[in-house]
Amino acid sequence: MIRLVALAASLLVAATVSAAAQVTLRVGDQKGNAQAVMEAAGVLKDVPYKIEWKEFPAAAPLLEALGAGAIEAGLVGDAPFTFAAAANIPVKAIGAIRQSQEGLAILVPKDSPINSFDDLKGKKIATGRGSIGHQLILAALESKALSVDDVQIVFLAPSDAKVAYTRGSVDAWSTWEPYVSQEEVLFASRRVITAEGLTPGLSFVVARPDAISEKRPQLEDFLRRQAAARVWSQSNVEGYAQTWGKLMNIPPEVALNWLRRARIRVAPVDDSVVAGEQQTIDLYHRAGLIKQKLYAADIVDRSFADAITKGAGG
Repeated sequence: MIRLVALAASLLVAATVSAAAQVTLRVGDQKGNAQAVMEAAGVLKDVPYKIEWKEFPAAAPLLEALGAGAIEAGLVGDAPFTFAAAANIPVKAIGAIRQSQEGLAILVPKDSPINSFDDLKGKKIATGRGSIGHQLILAALESKALSVDDVQIVFLAPSDAKVAYTRGSVDAWSTWEPYVSQEEVLFASRRVITAEGLTPGLSFVVARPDAISEKRPQLEDFLRRQAAARVWSQSNVEGYAQTWGKLMNIPPEVALNWLRRARIRVAPVDDSVVAGEQQTIDLYHRAGLIKQKLYAADIVDRSFADAITKGAGG
């Protein structure tokens, strides 16, 4: 009888482990950002569920995939997240990513006569519609008491913006990492303005509301591991850069340029995060790009704070 009970208990444990192993969390990534740091930090070795990574060139298509249910979570900037929320895409911010804003910049070619943002008046600037690059242009214009009509914004996906920028079809490119470091290191492009002091500097780990309710343990575990990986990366920049470079087939010196100044960390969604997101919402509302008034508190989920704090060693 004891043997039967023990056998039943072991079968139950095995079935539970098997069921957990069958759970898949579909995560959208950009330029291997999250996957590379987690692999380099070694935090993916014992994941008790499957992570299915899907790669996207920018946040807009990632959020479209999230809205369509093709993925359940992902990493995006605050600007595209705001647009998605305004478009009623089912998405919540469950974790914040903070970093220096030196890598969000408006670039010009090395031989360009343009030396400052003021020189861009009347010029063509490429960026993605609703991207953090778009956000930077709007914030820079507002800081100079200028209007959107004072520059020519050309909306292009990153790959098309790169072509237009290289060919000289546009005068400047408002973009983000790792594109900024790639242009600086490989082509000697210059930053004429960065987002330091202009934008909140937030990105988010986002998830669908149904995933939050149905896959909370997996999301909590993912956030804990992501936070731990970012802590590791602070003192292991070269190792992370090597892994990311191999994953994306990009020279490691590009990654080193980016990561040394980025100081990326995962943070809980708290009052300061909500205030920063509200700042982004208000910027887009003033610019007339989102019509309805949004409230940051309604599109974030603070309940994952403990998982992030544990991962970060708190």
